[in-house]
Parts: sequence; C-alpha cells; structure tokens
Amino acid sequence: MPRVAFCGIGLMGLPMATRLCEAGYPLTAWNRTLSRAEPLRAFGAQVADLPSVAVTADILITMLADGAAVLQVLSDVLPVLRPGTLVIDMSSTRQSEARQIHQLLASRQVAFLDAPVSGGVLGAKDGTLAIMVGGAPEDFARAVPVFNVMGRPTRVGDTGCGQLAKLCNQLIVGGTISIVAEALLLAEAGGADPAAVRAAIRGGFAESRVLEVHGQRMLERDFVPGGQVKSQAKDLDNVMIAAAEADDLQLPVTERVTELYHSIQDAYDEADQSAVLLALEQRNPGKRVGTAPTDRFQVPGSS
Repeated sequence: MPRVAFCGIGLMGLPMATRLCEAGYPLTAWNRTLSRAEPLRAFGAQVADLPSVAVTADILITMLADGAAVLQVLSDVLPVLRPGTLVIDMSSTRQSEARQIHQLLASRQVAFLDAPVSGGVLGAKDGTLAIMVGGAPEDFARAVPVFNVMGRPTRVGDTGCGQLAKLCNQLIVGGTISIVAEALLLAEAGGADPAAVRAAIRGGFAESRVLEVHGQRMLERDFVPGGQVKSQAKDLDNVMIAAAEADDLQLPVTERVTELYHSIQDAYDEADQSAVLLALEQRNPGKRVGTAPTDRFQVPGSS
C-alpha cells in the first residue's frame, strides 16, 4: 500500500487519519502542536517533524486551516518531496490558491489534487465524507482507494474545481443553517412548539440534512463544534471572493448570511456553525429557541 503522510491533525484530520491507519495504510503524521498527533500512535502511525513527514511519502495529505497554511507547509517540505509524489489538499481554500499550489508542486514534478470535504466530524469518523476533487483524471484514479476509506469522492473538474465545488456546498449549508434558525425562532415567537414544527415539516420539501442535524442542535442548544463558526465564515468570505472573480457575480443572500456569521465571530469563533442561532437571538431580545438552561460549546474536559 502507498505510504501516506498526513499534515494537520485537528477536529477533522484526526478521524480521517485514524481511518487510514485502520485500513492498513502506513501513515506518518505531523501537526504544528505535535501532541495532538500522539493519539495516532495507538493505531500504528508514526509522528514526525515537518520535513521528515514527507521524505518517504507516496501520498501527502494536508488538512489545514486555510490556503496560507497549506502553502507554507508545502513550501517547507518541497525540497524533500520526491518526483512522482501525489499531494492531496483536503483543506478548504480559494480556487486561486489551489492553482497556485499546483504550479508550485509542478516545478518539482509532484502531482496535485484539491479535494475539500463536507460532512463534519461525524462524517469523518464514519467515513462518509463528500469529497469534491479537482485535478487530472489519472491523479484522481490513483487517489480513489485512499478517498474511499474516508468517504465518497467525485471528480468535478480540473485543478481548483474541487475548491469551487466546496464553496457551492458551503453557500448552501451556511444559508440553510441560517434559514432553519430563523424558522425555529419564528415558531417560538409565534407560540408554536419549535420541536413539533421541525417534526411536522420533516419529510416535506423542507427536509434536509441541515434540518435534521443542526435543527436538533439548536433545539438542544448544543453548539459543541462539528464545523466551526470561524470555518463557515472563512468559507463564505471565499464564496464572495470567487463571485467577485467571476465577472463580479452578485449573490445578495450570501452577502447577508456572511454578515450574520461575522457578527458572532468574536464571541463564538470556535462554536459549531449552528450557533448562528445566537446571532438571530441577539437581534431579537427576549426570544430564545429550546428549553436547555445553558448553551454547550465545548466537549467536557476540552480546552
């Protein structure tokens, strides 16, 4: 099996790397805070410093905070990457950044796929992530067995198109979460039981994964992160950048949703993205969804 290097052992990276270990891939891990990669040793992985993680890799996967972090890490390991290595960036970045990374790696005869994911921490644990891939067909074919361990891969076009597909996904997710929050708040303010309203409309045209998962989070006021507010805000910013680059495409709903997420970033940066409900409640004093006495933002014992 190809030797895999995995850079970025965070909320998503840890379960993704764990699944690769369990599938039998020889895996070496790196994280800026090395202690966060230590749990992978129990699954047979090695933990290395940044340059050494890439020396013997056949496939190098990055799962980092943003495009700047990906570019920095890949620039640092570029001198030790062997020609023929396949780099797969599964972070969420800009389309232009994916193309820049592709050009950087091509100078060393290193192949590249941009392959951002959707499905959150639960999808990463279950191996059910939606994986949107941009790059050459032959590189995609080479990566499919690795992708299949983590989820369902679909090649959507050439380099950068994976990131564009992810932005389309995040536009729909961010907008739908906001609308679900507004619907539940409207039900509460109008005197209906929000939980009963959610149950009543499920199975109709309003049914969605967002209504199922994030609607329940809002009712329980459980904002322990799967996807974080800061990640959703960053992705929506990138949607607006992509729209501007596409002949100044106007996306008025996306503009408003982006503003809503930014309005709670200072207070709830690391909370789950469904905490957008709190932004709506702040605009409507005295209105509150759910009966939980307190809001949950962190897994007990975490920091």
